[in-house]
Amino acid sequence: MLYASVLVLIVLGLLAVSVARAARLRTHADFMVAGRKLSAGVLVFTLLCSWIGAGSLFGGAEFAVQQGLSSLWLPAGGWAGLLVVYFTAGRARAFAQYTVPDLLETRYSPLARVLGTLCIIVSYTAIVSYQLLGGGRVLNLALGVSQTLGTFILAAFVILFTALAGMSSVAYTDLVIGLVVTAGCLIALPAMILRAGGWSAVHRALPASHFTFMGTMTPSQALGYFLPTFMLMIGNQTMYQKFFSARSERDARLSVVGWIGGTMVLETVIVLLAMVGGVMFHSAIESGGVPAWGIIPYTARHGVTPIIGSLFLGAIFAKVISTGNNYLFSPATSVVHDVFQRFITKGASDRTLLVLSRLVVVVLGLIALAQTFQQSVLATAVYAYDVYGAGITPAVVAAFFWKRTTTAGGLASILAGTFVAVAWKVLGALADPLHTEARIGFALSSTWPFLHFSVAGPWLKALCNGVAHVPMILPALVASLSCLVVISLLTAPPAPSNGAPSSGSAKNERLEAIHWQ
Repeated sequence: MLYASVLVLIVLGLLAVSVARAARLRTHADFMVAGRKLSAGVLVFTLLCSWIGAGSLFGGAEFAVQQGLSSLWLPAGGWAGLLVVYFTAGRARAFAQYTVPDLLETRYSPLARVLGTLCIIVSYTAIVSYQLLGGGRVLNLALGVSQTLGTFILAAFVILFTALAGMSSVAYTDLVIGLVVTAGCLIALPAMILRAGGWSAVHRALPASHFTFMGTMTPSQALGYFLPTFMLMIGNQTMYQKFFSARSERDARLSVVGWIGGTMVLETVIVLLAMVGGVMFHSAIESGGVPAWGIIPYTARHGVTPIIGSLFLGAIFAKVISTGNNYLFSPATSVVHDVFQRFITKGASDRTLLVLSRLVVVVLGLIALAQTFQQSVLATAVYAYDVYGAGITPAVVAAFFWKRTTTAGGLASILAGTFVAVAWKVLGALADPLHTEARIGFALSSTWPFLHFSVAGPWLKALCNGVAHVPMILPALVASLSCLVVISLLTAPPAPSNGAPSSGSAKNERLEAIHWQ
């Protein structure tokens, strides 16, 4: 009863904030960038909440159970990315638009806007999907409902909160959630260590490799976890939308400083929580009764006192809702602003755009819900990061720092990075040892009936198995960067209006704001 009561109170609190912020909406710009009035303090918590969600609490926990402290390679990519972000935050606010595709069109072409939007939809709906899956697990533990039903309930919450007030709702609910999550994690960790018999008992129970720099990973495997978060961080649309919403360039830059400290502390604490929980419930994980990705909420429910556990489980639940809001809101704004408003519904009223935005939130929420069949949160998270990091980030960084980038180079980079990442995912899935033959056979027979598995199967199976052992981010990033650099150098330099801002036009003013020279 205590656990259920805490969750109900959290939902009611978040709903109250969303309704209050929705009542203040006057324009579509209010929905998208909160009227550009967010202070540095609010930005710190909304940035922290949008970054640390189910990817950390579930995917990161799954990784920590497997690798121990060396699993910090995954969040460390984000920490390194933040050092780059510090130098782009002020420029992003000066650019003062709404989405990353705004930047892509300004620097490259309208086609870049569309391609960027498609890439965002693919990666961000995948990220939302495991927020819903993780939230379903929390409801299963707290209320006793099935995980499937819990996932559907959580999807309804996320869609409702996001549709109500947009960025205004997201930012101010994040402020509350950030405080709750920080308190929950910091209180739960010492309580769990004490329950496990102390840190020395935890250390004895885990393999020595869990306390080393690399664990059991090879350098390429570690890089395969570091690079996706690094690339996602420095090109992350949810982050840029927060900077676009800042009340000044100074607020945008200051928020990054607080964000760096917050992520380093909380993500390290989350890894430690998963390691301790893995010791406490090792037999449950080994027997398959508890998935490794669900160890943190399971420990919150069964591994600490009810008062601490209910607070901690409530914090996890709130965090999942928050991150789901952020990553559902972002592609929804891209669809409306970068496709409908730009090409289809030009001149539409604010009321029409608000209604359309809310409808798109619902549709994309359902698309994310349809992807919750994934078994590994870690694998899904890395895939989503790879698609975005290889497809969008190189073109975005080049827009800020390399004025020699051409339209052809930027477009080729987006296409190559996205295509290789998705293709690698498909080929890797075919390498599943339990289903390779059936999947390859079905794909061939349904597409080219005259091909028999006995002819095409062996070489295709060997290709798929080879792909499965190479981190997706490496070939995708190589393809993206190669196309960006080589094609830009082989094509004519951009005209002054695209590379060195000169005079007059609104486009040139926006280009000047991001300071390439």
